[in-house]
Amino acid sequence: MNANDVIEAYVHDVARQLPRRQRNDVAFELRALLHEELQARADEAGQAAEADMAIALVRDFGQPDDVAARYRPAFTIIDPVDGQRFLRATVIGLAVIWVLGLLTCLCQPLDSGSAVLRMLGQWWSGTVMSSLWWPGLLVIGFGGAAWARRRWPQGHAWTPRNNDRIPGGRTAMVMVVISIFCGIGVLIDPRWILDMALHGRAAPAAYDALTYTDTFRHRQGPCLLTALLLNLPLMCAVIVQGRWTPRLRQLELALGLVTCALMLWAALDGTVFVGEASDRTVKFMLVLLTVISLGSFGMRWYRGLRPTPAPRTHALH
Repeated sequence: MNANDVIEAYVHDVARQLPRRQRNDVAFELRALLHEELQARADEAGQAAEADMAIALVRDFGQPDDVAARYRPAFTIIDPVDGQRFLRATVIGLAVIWVLGLLTCLCQPLDSGSAVLRMLGQWWSGTVMSSLWWPGLLVIGFGGAAWARRRWPQGHAWTPRNNDRIPGGRTAMVMVVISIFCGIGVLIDPRWILDMALHGRAAPAAYDALTYTDTFRHRQGPCLLTALLLNLPLMCAVIVQGRWTPRLRQLELALGLVTCALMLWAALDGTVFVGEASDRTVKFMLVLLTVISLGSFGMRWYRGLRPTPAPRTHALH
């Protein structure tokens, strides 16, 4: 093959991967570009263009598949701007599904090695393999969102917003305050839930299961109650201000870290409820809430914007 044959073969491999309406135009443009570049290399080398020189040229230009992709209209299900969000949602969703499935499998008796292997097999086949519906669902959701943005771009135009806004507005903060009041009521005496649900007809064992130990009532309980109460003036200040000021964010972080430390203290030091099953459950929930809260604070710090001062420019003398 001579140099011209090499270029013609390369152009053919690129053009045949394109839609028919593009092939001739792209082939003409690409052929002219390659011949011009090949002639420039030959002039620089001081010799006539040869097949080896043409092969080196097209290899430097790229694989035919990659070159065709530059000319071919892009077809994407998930927009590149959604790539990180899609990956994060996929990993978090699969992790939650797998952990919940594993916890469900751990409820069965594991009195031998074969029972453990059987449990792991059930978890793999029943949870891990069947969890692939979650990425598929995300592909459909993100793909639909990308199509909607391309179909109605005016509805997704960027608009400025305040970084210190309240997510959900004041209504969301009022709901948070109501949730704190409910948490305070449960922390003071969780047995009122049984009275409200069963009108005082719950079994004595149910009341015993939700009875605090003396240790928790006199040590961790009052500290946790104080931390919850301190959240009320903080949330009320946010409602009055109508936004999160830097000082309020600092107070929220400090109070949140203190609350996490108190929840870990309650979970790891002593018992909370008299009932063994309820004690294990509430300790698991305390640890889970601590992990979620710390993860939220860590994610906020990681995603926060901390621009450095612009470098000073000095005039040249």
